[in-house]
Amino acid sequence: MWDPNNPPPPPPSSSSAGATNARYAYLVGRLRARQITMEEATELFGLMQAMMQRSEAGRQALMAASRVRGASPTPSPTSPVAPRAPAAMGVSDDMLLFGLLAMGAGAGLVGALAKRFQNGPAPAATKTSESTAPPR
Repeated sequence: MWDPNNPPPPPPSSSSAGATNARYAYLVGRLRARQITMEEATELFGLMQAMMQRSEAGRQALMAASRVRGASPTPSPTSPVAPRAPAAMGVSDDMLLFGLLAMGAGAGLVGALAKRFQNGPAPAATKTSESTAPPR
């Protein structure tokens, strides 16, 4: 039975895909058990980056193959095309940054108000100049 407090020893390192997948699974298990070291986290990040690069290279190869296949005179079955959302509506990342800034400012205001309410109402100001002055 697998115990997150006592993970198995790391598998031996080799360059084969099976060993890479085993090492990835081991490191993810350590991460989930919150027992990962900084070196292991760096190694896991490198493995994830390599997996993403392989995936992207495979995707690009499939796209290139489909373009070559699409140029051939073989008929392909037609499928209904789903409506696509507009790529960009003229809004850039500036609106995201503005939204984050506004949320931060709002959080600051909420924090200040919560602190003020926690301390209670401010003491009422007294009119010292009128109360100590002699009547005329």
